[in-house]
Amino acid sequence: MSERLSSRDRRRAKEFDAFVAGAAGRLLHAATLLTAEAAGANPHAQQLLTAALARTYADWDRLRGEDPYDRTRQELATRFARGAWRHHRPCGGVLARLTAQERLILVLRLYEGVAEEQTAALLGIPADRVRAICTRAVAVMRGTAPKPSRPRLREMS
Repeated sequence: MSERLSSRDRRRAKEFDAFVAGAAGRLLHAATLLTAEAAGANPHAQQLLTAALARTYADWDRLRGEDPYDRTRQELATRFARGAWRHHRPCGGVLARLTAQERLILVLRLYEGVAEEQTAALLGIPADRVRAICTRAVAVMRGTAPKPSRPRLREMS
């Protein structure tokens, strides 16, 4: 029994290692974009990815034909969304001008190519809201976002 178990564990570890070798770079880049850290100094992104990969490894035998990349990306997004308050002060990354929610939606929609409806379901918000946030995030990144209007001061007579 122990030989069969150790053989199964070795096979599982080998499959997971192959998955990580192929997917970790792209997932780390996505995590770095989410945390708005610089590419060379991204400890929060690394922690986020490590936790997501650990969860995927724990569920590896239960995936049953499910794409491990999709599962890990979903876990990464969920963990980021739950802990986004920690990333409210971006560290100078590419998407530093965006809010955490804007970064999450932009990364899922444009970098990862997740459909609008899937993004909405993952975040628990309507698809129209996902579309609006994504449009605004793109406008901010292009530098064409509408400036917030300031209330005019009434002249005193």
